[in-house]
Amino acid sequence: MCQFDTNIHNSVVSLFIQKTLMAKETNLKEKWDFLIKNLSQQFADGDELNVDAIIYLIGVQELGQGQRKFKKDEKVNLMHIAICKLLEPYGYYEFDFFDEDGWPHYKTLTELPSLKPGEQSVLIKEAIINYFELIEFFK
Repeated sequence: MCQFDTNIHNSVVSLFIQKTLMAKETNLKEKWDFLIKNLSQQFADGDELNVDAIIYLIGVQELGQGQRKFKKDEKVNLMHIAICKLLEPYGYYEFDFFDEDGWPHYKTLTELPSLKPGEQSVLIKEAIINYFELIEFFK
């Protein structure tokens, strides 16, 4: 292949990758908007839920004890459960055991990298979407 053809090939591949990433971002945004709309209607009478509220709901779901009054420290633990569950597929955490009260415990496999706030937001939103895809929320 001549140099000219290689440059054209590289340009086409680069454009393809850019378009694929843009399509993925659009698809994630559409799924995020769908998720926010539906969860907000179901759990907040239409008031828009934020990321922390969704993480809390995931924690309640993963605990499996239903909706009840939780103490402040339990709410923090619910969010921790959710974060571990959400980041488990990325290799950061692994389920370890349930304690005598039925609360799941995870062990850290890999320390989370230092991310900028925007990068953290993208990672957690992507992980939330993946979680809801696994439970077939979008079907």
